[in-house]
Amino acid sequence: MSAGANVPVGAAVVRVELGWVAGAGGPDVDASAVLLGADGRVRGDGDLVFYNQPRHASGAVRHQGKVDGGGGTVVDRVVVDLVGVEAGVERIVLAASADGGVFGQVRGLVLRLVDVGTEGEVARFEMAGGPETVFLGGELYRRGGGWRFRAVGQGYASGLAGLATDFGVTVEEEGEREVEEERLPAEMRERLSLRKRQVAVSLEKHGAAGIVARVVLVLDASGSMSGLYARGVVADVVERMAAVAAQLDDDGAMQAWTFASNPARLPDLRVGELPGWMRHVKVGQLGGLFGRRRRRSALPEGEVDMKAVGVGNEEQKVIAEVREFVRGDPAAAPTLVLFFSDGGVYRNAEIERELRAAVEEPVFWQFVGLGRADYGVLQRFDELPGRRVDNVGFFSVDDISTLPDPELYDRLLSQFPRWITAARRAGILPPE
Repeated sequence: MSAGANVPVGAAVVRVELGWVAGAGGPDVDASAVLLGADGRVRGDGDLVFYNQPRHASGAVRHQGKVDGGGGTVVDRVVVDLVGVEAGVERIVLAASADGGVFGQVRGLVLRLVDVGTEGEVARFEMAGGPETVFLGGELYRRGGGWRFRAVGQGYASGLAGLATDFGVTVEEEGEREVEEERLPAEMRERLSLRKRQVAVSLEKHGAAGIVARVVLVLDASGSMSGLYARGVVADVVERMAAVAAQLDDDGAMQAWTFASNPARLPDLRVGELPGWMRHVKVGQLGGLFGRRRRRSALPEGEVDMKAVGVGNEEQKVIAEVREFVRGDPAAAPTLVLFFSDGGVYRNAEIERELRAAVEEPVFWQFVGLGRADYGVLQRFDELPGRRVDNVGFFSVDDISTLPDPELYDRLLSQFPRWITAARRAGILPPE
């Protein structure tokens, strides 16, 4: 087909296959579908179906994800049940977005329409892009009581903003995040993009696709953690957790605390500020505590006094401070706390009191052990009776730097969706 051409579609269910040649220095590509009413606009944000919102509420349009197309190609798929499409939908635009580049860098871009019943090809449209970051491959539209497909082959160099202007999709926050992410060094931006997808896959695997949550990061800064900080392990953890916040949090920011003998709140972490924010990733300064006393110069604005944080293990203090923050700054979404520690837990009774009291709060506490031992009540909490819901998750790894991202995110996010379901039933969270 050529741009502007159209063909009738007699199939009841069609699969839209967007294919391209992988790699070769080009960006990754994601397929999506936009359901439009008679006015040419979406009826709500739910009418955009893509990898992070993979199923339309009607069930008629579903994003199936990527598969190997053979011969070095990748295929991203969207299935449309044309019989089940709601009467108020007049057109379904089949779109794509380029992640980390423009469509002029994408080789072998082709859109195929396949009859799911017979696996026969209904239409094939080979495309070539230019400066576009969002591309409209084609559209399904009603005509004379049936459906037709039209090849389009044009897009927006202005990205999501252009699509929003035409179709009324709310993308302001996502657009702002894209601008922030563009500020990252290229390699870090590429890692973030891949990790966000892996977070989305893990959420979908656990039945929580499209979920929104406030994300809080807590980092152990006790003296025993010094080796992990020195080797860059903690910095790597922060970068990997930034992808969780970028995918889950409605504003893409992450609140953060550090703790040892005392807790201290760190500046909020926004993705675009990640490289500079890493200066906050450090342990208590042993020399300042036990060495010669020196006059202390004023700290730069936003810097935490790590001497005041100390080198001990007082988890209960930072748990209490995070709880106070959540109570004082309520959010519509639940809160996910990602808490990293290398163990040495000994304030078991105090920690248990805090976490038991937190059961009735809209917070899930995910603890991750970084290779030492003596996690105490954090490790045993799942077995403790007398709670309406299980508000705590725990796992430990010998060397988190060797744990692949997909496995890390699977383990990190496996219990959170179950807690959300239980908390809604218990009235701790509002109904969906």
